[in-house]
Amino acid sequence: MVVVTRSSERRTDGVADAYDVVVVGGGAGGLAAALVLGRVRRSVLVVDAGEPRNAPAAHMQGYPSRDGMPPGEFLAVVRAEVAGYGGEVLRDTVTEVVPDGRGEFDVVLAGGGRVHARRVVVATGLVDELPELPGVAERWGREVLHCPYCHGWEVRDGRIGVLYRAEAGVHQALLFSQLSSEVTLFLGGAELPGEERELIAAAGVRAVAGKLAGLVVEDDRLTGVRLADGEVHEASAFVVAPRMVPRDGVLTALGVRTQETPAGTFPQVDPTGLTSFPGVWAVGNATGAAEQVVNAAGAGYRAGTAVNMSLLEADLAVSRQRAEFASAGAGAGSGSGYGSGSGGA
Repeated sequence: MVVVTRSSERRTDGVADAYDVVVVGGGAGGLAAALVLGRVRRSVLVVDAGEPRNAPAAHMQGYPSRDGMPPGEFLAVVRAEVAGYGGEVLRDTVTEVVPDGRGEFDVVLAGGGRVHARRVVVATGLVDELPELPGVAERWGREVLHCPYCHGWEVRDGRIGVLYRAEAGVHQALLFSQLSSEVTLFLGGAELPGEERELIAAAGVRAVAGKLAGLVVEDDRLTGVRLADGEVHEASAFVVAPRMVPRDGVLTALGVRTQETPAGTFPQVDPTGLTSFPGVWAVGNATGAAEQVVNAAGAGYRAGTAVNMSLLEADLAVSRQRAEFASAGAGAGSGSGYGSGSGGA
């Protein structure tokens, strides 16, 4: 019988030196991977820097059975589920993943620690770089938003302003026109191509040409958009298209292949999340801008199953080698004994 063993080694202080899997990032994708791996008795450490992308939002949407749940509450529930299967969550930041030359990794922590991992799952998410317009950063995740699927229902039928970006075109204005008949596209001095003008006209979206000075906030509530000439347009929500930058420093240092997407450059992964570097998976917003919470969780689940299979295959290969070595040793010993006896006779 082949016995599959775990690699975790415990120190007397209860901190693990070695794990089957280290998950870098404690969002939905990373925790889902840890949950799946814990349920098949893999030793897992989740290193969470505590910087979720959706932290400014009061709620998350589109996750069946969790629609409208505060993001922090959701993460707390899943962390407890991971812990229930023996998984560990550490508040720290991974600064480097170092290949050990044997197909495994040493994971370096900002807090000064260092742990060993047979496999690594990177779920570090991305950073939204916001337009430099006064008021946008302060209201981000409240009345300033970017996704109609995440927050559109909550601002339906309101006066919705949309900041035009040539790279994104009129895409957001068209989507939000489904949610309100009072959508205004602020061009900020940009020229709108004729085809895009026709599209917004057909959708009932109004265009304002002047440059913007900032948002108007009264009693801690967005009330309007101010132009550079002082004119104010009423608005209860303001839509922007941030530049989405993956937190991929760990992956970049490993030299993983990347791919160009409409949202920018992201690590290239296969359907299970496996990167071009053997033993390293990536999931969630670290791999693409469109990975909502529910998508990230699904990607984490798939990666978890693939990581477990990779470990199982490695364990079985080692066990077979040991069995073959033991069998060869026993055969050699038997032959030697027989020869000695024969010679002595």
